[in-house]
Amino acid sequence: MLKLHQIYFRKLIVLFVLLFFIVGGVIYYWMQNIYISNIKNSLKDDIKLIELSIKDKTDLDKVVKSIRKDLGIRATIISDSGLVLAESDKDKKSMDNHKYRPEIMQARKSGYGYSIRESATLKEKLLYVAKKHKVDGKIIYIRLAKEIRKIYSHLMLLGSKIAVILILFFVILFYIVYTIGKNIEFEVNKISKFLINLTKKKKKVHISSDFSDEFFRITKLLTKVAGILAKRDKQKAKYTAKLKMANSQKDDIISAISHEFKNPITVINGYSKTLLDDENIDKDISHKFLQKIYDSGEKLSHLIDTLRLSIKLDSESLKPKFTEIELYGLVVESADNLKLTYKDREIVVEKRCDKTLRVDRVLMGIAISNLIENALKYSDEVVKVIIDEEFLSVEDRGVGIDKDEIKNITRKFYRVSKNSWNNSLGLGLSIVSNILSLHNFKLEISSVKDEGSSFRIVF
Repeated sequence: MLKLHQIYFRKLIVLFVLLFFIVGGVIYYWMQNIYISNIKNSLKDDIKLIELSIKDKTDLDKVVKSIRKDLGIRATIISDSGLVLAESDKDKKSMDNHKYRPEIMQARKSGYGYSIRESATLKEKLLYVAKKHKVDGKIIYIRLAKEIRKIYSHLMLLGSKIAVILILFFVILFYIVYTIGKNIEFEVNKISKFLINLTKKKKKVHISSDFSDEFFRITKLLTKVAGILAKRDKQKAKYTAKLKMANSQKDDIISAISHEFKNPITVINGYSKTLLDDENIDKDISHKFLQKIYDSGEKLSHLIDTLRLSIKLDSESLKPKFTEIELYGLVVESADNLKLTYKDREIVVEKRCDKTLRVDRVLMGIAISNLIENALKYSDEVVKVIIDEEFLSVEDRGVGIDKDEIKNITRKFYRVSKNSWNNSLGLGLSIVSNILSLHNFKLEISSVKDEGSSFRIVF
């Protein structure tokens, strides 16, 4: 008859082999589906951004070439009749009609189309994502494609890593379990010997102190387990609190974005519907409506650019390009640009010294413009910009900020609700703070309610 550890050993080998292939296969196919799904979603997001750039007289060839250069993916624009209007990877004149390509047929029916197939043009297997899009009443299809060869090569590399990790994991797990089994067999033998001695009613039946210690250690381990569980409960409570806070912040973010996007979208929808419903509308009125639609589109574009800049700054993916700049010139340039919007306002620039800085000119210009525009928004009097050897300050005589709010106003999406101070989308001062951190500068804020505020960039 086999011993306990031998039976244990054989069953473990069979179990571990089965688990290795089952878990490895499930993980691989799961990762494959997730990876391809993520690529599809990524291509769909790229298409949505491309749609924003395509208008009635857009150079489509230039658009697809730019996509290939910037994103490294194949781009094709196809008419509703199947004619290739623009192609990033081949001469469009030499290409067949694409009306009956699977992804185009699916997009024609449901708005989006997907397929994985061999390209008749490039003779290579590709993942296609296509979307129906209407420009000036005409239907076109924007199609992006990525090489399956690259996708599968990434998956194979990932699969091999997973296999190695699983093998190491199962080897370690097998060794641990086998060792535990041997220890269990040893303890069982000790208990058996003790029971035999007990059944023989020997007066001097003795159980080793090690055996007694096992019970002691079990109770000690149970105490440890209780301590660990209590600790985990505390961690769980903290995690739950963090989740609630994160959900609250998420609601604030969604509310802020919805608030800022709702008005221009409502304007675009309202005036567009009016123009569509009334074909005989007066030309001057029509031009006025179109101007409002265009202005709202520009506002949406500005909001999107602000969000993208904030995301890049938060992820630290934006690399500043440092150059020597003359600070006074940058401040005057920012002030002049804002005067185009705030035509009746006065911005005074006080130059106390000739200050030169090594900064990213574009980013520093954004930071300075944001501070000056905040001052213009929340005050009716002259806005003063002071250039000193150690700092640059923007001062206003506006509504001011409560002391309790000052520590929060540079937080992302933070909006003050108790007074007329409104940080718009809640990104302006957050972007300023992040830009200054990139330059190792500091933002100091001082304010008195109903008297005004001072925002100082300390070099």
